[in-house]
Amino acid sequence: MEGVPEPHTGWTFLTNHARVLAVIADNRTARIRDIAAHCRLTERAVQKIISDLEQDGYLSHRREGRGNTYRIEPGKVLRHPAEAGLTVASLLSLLIQDEVTRIRRPEPEPPGD
Repeated sequence: MEGVPEPHTGWTFLTNHARVLAVIADNRTARIRDIAAHCRLTERAVQKIISDLEQDGYLSHRREGRGNTYRIEPGKVLRHPAEAGLTVASLLSLLIQDEVTRIRRPEPEPPGD
């Protein structure tokens, strides 16, 4: 089936909720289709994640024409007790710093023969 992302097996450091939130932070008008492609999720999974984030007050949206504009609540504290006091803004800041570093870092040279 075309358009369905290749599944990932094994564990990862970030949850799909964090990935979706990071994509929305980067583009507040991103379409669900584009978020799904970027996160390698199905559109249905992204819809569920957005619903979860909205239900718990991390995200809201406003309908604009045929699309949505999302608003992230940067001061909202993360849910897990181990992240007590860590806000959405601080999480996104960490992810953005890493992304900027990865973009600026040159690709390593392959080993010579």
